Amino acid sequence: MTPQFGLIIIGDEILSGKRSDKHLPKVIELLAARGLSLAYAEYVGDDPERITATLARAFATSRATGDVVFCTGGIGATPDDHTRQCAARALGVELALHPQAKQLIEERIRDTAKEQGAAYEPDRHDNLHRLNMGVFPLGAEIIPNPYNKIPGFSCFVEPQDGGLSPAGPTASAGSAELEAQASQPGPKDPLCRNASSVGSESHAVGKRGGIHFFPGFPVMAWPMLEWVLDHHFADLHQTSGAVEKSVIVMGSMEATLTPLMLAIEADHAGVKVFSLPSVDHPQYGRHIELGVKGPVEAVNRAYPALLAGLHQFNLQLGPELVR
Repeated sequence: MTPQFGLIIIGDEILSGKRSDKHLPKVIELLAARGLSLAYAEYVGDDPERITATLARAFATSRATGDVVFCTGGIGATPDDHTRQCAARALGVELALHPQAKQLIEERIRDTAKEQGAAYEPDRHDNLHRLNMGVFPLGAEIIPNPYNKIPGFSCFVEPQDGGLSPAGPTASAGSAELEAQASQPGPKDPLCRNASSVGSESHAVGKRGGIHFFPGFPVMAWPMLEWVLDHHFADLHQTSGAVEKSVIVMGSMEATLTPLMLAIEADHAGVKVFSLPSVDHPQYGRHIELGVKGPVEAVNRAYPALLAGLHQFNLQLGPELVR
């Protein structure tokens, strides 16, 4: 089964209208550049219970189907950032300071001090607090951040009919205080794969379900998301790509064309028929954009059949579109 791609966008600022979401169109663009498409998306505010429930549902679906889910927002270390804790609770694993994340965050602190001409003080209270951004669910793998080195993280889950990986690495020395600040996890159920247990397989084998967590900032999230697509799921890229062909249909109703749409889908496996009605288009007025989308070869067979079926209705057809 080919996994589908999903997107979860977290943040009160999106739902309140303070900021406009830019992730949805960009994720669609990044997937399309690799011959892939987005199957579903969900917006969630900064409510821990709702975030946990959303992530638990996404993990369960991913475990059953192999779906790949991207999640943006809420992985910082301020009081309104809950995603890391909710991910651990949804998986039923503990939180721990990831050793490599700790190293990267300390490198960032050192770089910042150097830029400011200040002394590097790793034990200063605010610098210790920054390490919370590297406290991830046990077994998480880091996602490198080329913008400021503060990593995101991936939690892969085993297929439903497969065994569970052992729990991830234990918390590194000095992280007890960080763990105490984190939310209490649920029942121990090590769903999140241990990076050390899969080794190079983690980077070579695609089609593994899980959720990948990114910052809410587009300048960070987008290159990190591209890295995940190209590093973990290059085998899913469709070199032949997909295509969408449609035609503007004037003077008809969707109900009239539905039998034709059903017949095209029944006769052409792998093709989806779509219908986009419009009532006030400035050029075409009331019309329907009717088309088919899917693999190039399948669409090239289905689209002529769609046109032939439309001609039987003696309808006025407008421009044909290819995407």
